[in-house]
Amino acid sequence: MTSTVHRTCPLCEAVCGLTLTLDEGGHVTSVRGDKEDPFSKGFICPKGASLGRLDEDPDRLRKPLIREGDLWREVGWEEAFAAVKAGLDRVADRRSVAVYLGNPNAHSMAGALYGAPLIKALGTRNVYSASTADQMPKHVASGLMFGHPLAIPVPDLDRTDYLLMLGANPLESNGSLCTAPDFPGRLKALRGRGGRLVVVDPRRTRTAALADEHVFVRPGTDAYLLFGIVHTLFAEDLVTPSAVMDPQRSEDIHHSTPSGGRPANRVNGLDQVRKAAKHFPPEAVSRRTGVPAEVIVRLARELAAAPTAAVYARIGTCTAEFGTLAQWLVDVLNVLTGNLDRPGGAMFPKPATEFGMRRRPYQVGRWKSRVRGLPEANGELPVATLADEIETPGEGQVTFLLTVAGNPVLSAPHGARLDAAFGRLDFMVSVDPYLNETTKHANVILPPPRVLQSGHYDFALLGFAVRNYTRYSPPLLPLDGQPSEAQILARLAAIASGIALGLDGDLDAFVIDEMLRKAAETPGSGIEGRDVAELRDALEGETGGERRLDLMLRLGPYGEWAGKGDLSLRKLLDNPHGLDLGALEPRLDEVLKTASGLVELAPPQLIEDVERLRGKLAEEPPEIVLIGRRHLRSNNSWLHNVGPLVGGSNTCTLQINPADVARLGLGGEAVVRSAKGQLTVPLEPTDTIMPGVVSLPHGWGHAGSAQSVAAEHPGVSVNTLTDESTIDVPSGNAVFNGVPVTISPTGVIIAH
Repeated sequence: MTSTVHRTCPLCEAVCGLTLTLDEGGHVTSVRGDKEDPFSKGFICPKGASLGRLDEDPDRLRKPLIREGDLWREVGWEEAFAAVKAGLDRVADRRSVAVYLGNPNAHSMAGALYGAPLIKALGTRNVYSASTADQMPKHVASGLMFGHPLAIPVPDLDRTDYLLMLGANPLESNGSLCTAPDFPGRLKALRGRGGRLVVVDPRRTRTAALADEHVFVRPGTDAYLLFGIVHTLFAEDLVTPSAVMDPQRSEDIHHSTPSGGRPANRVNGLDQVRKAAKHFPPEAVSRRTGVPAEVIVRLARELAAAPTAAVYARIGTCTAEFGTLAQWLVDVLNVLTGNLDRPGGAMFPKPATEFGMRRRPYQVGRWKSRVRGLPEANGELPVATLADEIETPGEGQVTFLLTVAGNPVLSAPHGARLDAAFGRLDFMVSVDPYLNETTKHANVILPPPRVLQSGHYDFALLGFAVRNYTRYSPPLLPLDGQPSEAQILARLAAIASGIALGLDGDLDAFVIDEMLRKAAETPGSGIEGRDVAELRDALEGETGGERRLDLMLRLGPYGEWAGKGDLSLRKLLDNPHGLDLGALEPRLDEVLKTASGLVELAPPQLIEDVERLRGKLAEEPPEIVLIGRRHLRSNNSWLHNVGPLVGGSNTCTLQINPADVARLGLGGEAVVRSAKGQLTVPLEPTDTIMPGVVSLPHGWGHAGSAQSVAAEHPGVSVNTLTDESTIDVPSGNAVFNGVPVTISPTGVIIAH
């Protein structure tokens, strides 16, 4: 007897709907795309098709582990939590506690709901995450421009006439900070309706091969290229007047309004951008970027002339020395061409759980790291300085580390240094399903339940969706005595707070009451003045997490308590394929949270960093630089233990242009050296990559792993070569693209 069930795929940012077939024992026998999902419409990729294999991975931990010397012992949950408490009790100063949150937290309902209370309970500012190895430049740029780090405009893919894409490869990644199931189909549809797709990338990726035009660019120079386009718009008087009225400059004030009927004088700092762009004419940036000046000018003209257009840039531009400037200039261009907050342009999604976005002005650098003095962003310190904080003696030295679903030994810059630093900790706790390159250092490992035993709602990712949409997936299998991930994180928060809390504790009740109280006190919230106890009793859900979701849905923009819809948890449970909430609509007035109430086109922190960019304009590029690479069948290291997802094209090779192979006299493999380390890597010669650029995928380096499939396909860790001392200054993001390296044949000794 089989059963058919539905859930959202949690393995990347595309939030595709899946239809699963389970046998009587609860084993997945098939996975198909959910054709009734209004957003993904049956699309599925190899990761989603392998969800059953991941869910039942025999190497996945089922019980907590305690390390005793070099040996591991399975224990019960109470013994494991007691060991965590004993380790934390030895910490005299909570400034010595650090937390690292890995990428899967963004794909986890528990991570979204319980991460912040856990950090608060630990009482530390030493918070690190995969965000500063990935996307922090976009959050900082958006925070400074729009007043909130999650106010991130996404390309309106289904309606745009022109898409300029930099450093993104959605045919492999399925999209990032742009939630769009079947991204490939959406790009084909763009071209099919007569639109134009231009991809800027040092590699001719699968996405670039699909495009109308692929422009090669030197890694790490995207900010120069974008400034060259901005320069051209001003120089040729191509700026759309009604989109850029600056109330500080009367000559820029016009009385027309852009699409959507909103007031046009919503932009501050136009003159500062114009002055900054004067230093980056196409001829000058061409020498730095490798992009011909005439191409830069043409791209500017095409953007300005298109009926609608959007500029979109992702990880290749974020993980570079000027990542925040690049992300800022993306939206400067969307503003200057009149395409911000406009159908077919770059628009702000309206997620179903959005309620009470912060109103205080966004700030960066509210505190700084102890050793290097690096500024905080979004409540986090750069992961590039975590090793410093562990290794450097003194008051506040990190001696206790908690990791949740992360493998920074493979994902953070100069991972070998972190590997050694973790071995020096007094105590380490990991919430993780695997014994891997990072968790091997833990004293206690607390494994969350299987994927199908967990409820799923994409709190973070639906805030970046190219169409407003919502879907909840309840647990498909019972926990069978295993605590949920929510219960694990809540229990850790209780231990950190010194509260005697069992697995059925009242953290959720406390959070619900606080949310209800604040909403009841907020004018216009929909429940203003209502009784908190009455509202609490009306919530539905089998778990505290589900009741919190119900509350957020009811208070959200489509919710029954907000007076603008009828959305609730019950409605999602009654619609297991998800609900389409409509196309994106202009909402700049709702989103803007800056102190001025205007789009800040020239934030002082970024204008200051322009001087650093300008100072390197005339520099000669290194002879060879290293960039990363994404595979369709991989999402960081945690999918390398699934047999169907490794091998084939998903291998750890160094892509290199054949001209460089011949010039350097290389064979089948080569030694790659950087300022931080060296690796011997098999070569994959291909003319899809620029001469002078080599590419190595991330997330590998599993030699000696306890994970059987990963150990058979170990590869090497690219972060043996990356440099933790080099960061994007405004955001603290690690630099993984444009890393200077040398390449030599194996067996050749290089004198230093």
